[in-house]
Amino acid sequence: MEYFRSGKIAYEGPSSVNPFAFKFYDADRVIHGKKMSEQLRFAMSWWHTLCADGTDMFGIGTMDKSFGAEDGIERSIARIEAGFELMSKLGVEYFCFHDKDIAPEGKNLAEFSENLDKVVPVIKAQMKKTGIKLLWGTANLFNHPRYAYGAGTSCYADIFACAAAQIKKALDITIELGGTGYVFWGGREGYDTLLNTDMALEQDNMARLMHMAVDYGRAHGFTGDFYIEPKPKEPTKHQYDFDASTVLAFLRKYGLEKDFKLNIEANHATLAGHTFNHELCVARTNNAFGSIDANQGDLLLGWDTDEFPWNVYESTLCMLEVIRAGGFVTGGLNFDAKSRRASMNLDDILISYITGMDTFALGLIKAYEIIDDGRVDSFIADRYASYKEGIGKKIVDGTTSLEELAAYALAGNNEPKKVSGGQEYLENVINSILFNGKA
Repeated sequence: MEYFRSGKIAYEGPSSVNPFAFKFYDADRVIHGKKMSEQLRFAMSWWHTLCADGTDMFGIGTMDKSFGAEDGIERSIARIEAGFELMSKLGVEYFCFHDKDIAPEGKNLAEFSENLDKVVPVIKAQMKKTGIKLLWGTANLFNHPRYAYGAGTSCYADIFACAAAQIKKALDITIELGGTGYVFWGGREGYDTLLNTDMALEQDNMARLMHMAVDYGRAHGFTGDFYIEPKPKEPTKHQYDFDASTVLAFLRKYGLEKDFKLNIEANHATLAGHTFNHELCVARTNNAFGSIDANQGDLLLGWDTDEFPWNVYESTLCMLEVIRAGGFVTGGLNFDAKSRRASMNLDDILISYITGMDTFALGLIKAYEIIDDGRVDSFIADRYASYKEGIGKKIVDGTTSLEELAAYALAGNNEPKKVSGGQEYLENVINSILFNGKA
């Protein structure tokens, strides 16, 4: 059975008006010595693409994601078939999943585990058939009512144990399917009021659970990266993984920084009051850059809208950080995004992915043009040139003291000269590169 009416999506170039064609993503195009596909490592999000039906906090679903099957295992298998068809047609080489995405939960955790055992061989067979790989797996520890008070941070030990059971199973599946990453996303790891919360115990317990996961994974052959995905709010008011800096402090406090890197999401960055490239830069400069959930938010709305990305400014600045980080190693660009509630046809999903893939392909092209152009990097180098010699070099080398610096400053008897930060000039440079007509 064929679920998507389009054939394989081809690259037709920027002048194409075919909605079912790539304008900028040319998988085999070599840029700076590597194919586009190798640098972008696109992945399909199982949950939004195959499961999300348009339900939001104000309305029921608008989309049919049954893929012609009855509920239960039959629907899970139909989703597997549809997902691999979609990825094959798009040329997407990876996917990501929550355990709850790929199998029905059943009446309890034991039945859930049995259901997972039924569908994993089907996924494995499709992976072998198509060559599509698993980027990362995770457990959904926020949707079920048992996790209303958190999972690893729950106030009840029995619920903590349920979370551990799900993580173990999701790790087993990730290992079996050859995944190179495993993600912790604390959907409800936080609190609404300190009046009923022991914050210290909750964070200590979250760290204990992560250490157990690392120990188990390493003992059972998992050699990839563990990730934490920062998010500031929604659904809890005070989430423990607020932003990249908060997560880094947590990892260092509990000695987890050697095994964990960050999975940065664009929409979560803006909800935290940061730009997407800020969060990526924090991860990069702390040697913690791992993977990306590629989407964008609506700055006029205060929640996680998970829109497919089409903002080329944002994707360009994102890819600048990825390039500066040395590129993806085990991570990639996972489209944690969904077509809009009113875009209810399966064709809309295809077009959404085409738009997102083109957006990041163009971002990659333009990021390299910015680097090759050299004006931005040269401006930054000139701005900090005083740290290359004299007293500045002594500051960087750690060979000066507060006394010497005070004496140096007082001996000058003049205020340091004011120099323009050049923001408007640099924005002009970026515009000139983005709209130079080359792609």
